[in-house]
Amino acid sequence: MFGSPGKDQLIFQCGSSMKAVLTCLLLAITYVGSLYIWRTNLPRDDPSTIKRRSLSAAIVTLLAPVCILTQAHQAKDVKGYTIWQHLGVRQAGLITSLSVPLLLTMVLFLGPLYMLLISDTRQLSPVVLLPREWLARSKGMAIAVRNYIVGPVTEEIVFRACMLPLLVPCLGNLRAVFVCPLFFGVAHVHHVIEGLRQGARRPFVIWVGAIFQFFYTTVFGALSAFLFLRTGHVIACIIVHIFCNFMGFPAFDEIPNHTPLQRAVICATFVVGLLLFLYLLLPLTSPERYANEMYQWS
Repeated sequence: MFGSPGKDQLIFQCGSSMKAVLTCLLLAITYVGSLYIWRTNLPRDDPSTIKRRSLSAAIVTLLAPVCILTQAHQAKDVKGYTIWQHLGVRQAGLITSLSVPLLLTMVLFLGPLYMLLISDTRQLSPVVLLPREWLARSKGMAIAVRNYIVGPVTEEIVFRACMLPLLVPCLGNLRAVFVCPLFFGVAHVHHVIEGLRQGARRPFVIWVGAIFQFFYTTVFGALSAFLFLRTGHVIACIIVHIFCNFMGFPAFDEIPNHTPLQRAVICATFVVGLLLFLYLLLPLTSPERYANEMYQWS
């Protein structure tokens, strides 16, 4: 039975906060390190590089649950859950997790979505515009697969589904939301290596870009960790990740290129989107909506 004690029912206990943090660090290092086992001078966007790194990421993603399983304990006299439920793979609340977190994130991106619709292709309907923009941003099938399938799936499983069950027993939900994304942010700093190796830009510019990406990915990681703990579904994090990869960082630098009226409307949509997001965040991620009993919020 769901949640009843049994041989397949597991719990994660806090033996040591340091051990949990070091395990998460090991997962992050292994994930990033697997991308560099291939000896090649080709850029990261080359199709052959993408294929090899996708294979490495997939293998690490398959091994990561085995790694955390070694720290799980059988639930004997307490309520436990299967390893799949700990990883956020479950049926209850699935339909809600497929839609509501995405809609909530779209509210946050109300400003960028409005800018997308009034871009140079604004005469086209959204049904035609968004697929065209999707293809334009991906610049190739291999990049699209990496950005919208391999990256979101593997990163959410490794950096959220596998790390949070280890961190929550030691740190609690709230602190885990802020600690977990640090591993995700640091993992993206590896782009500095490729930037320095290619030498296309000055080292100072590369490091500034890496620092900015660290903060941006850390903020997204906190949102994703929050969604995982509130919904108990990793698929919610994956879908939101795909959407955020598609949208990218808001193009604030393009706002001055519009007419005064459009600039006013754009700024209004940014503010309204943020306020609505903050207002709806807790109600729309209530664990009860997703039949989530694993992570209790006081």
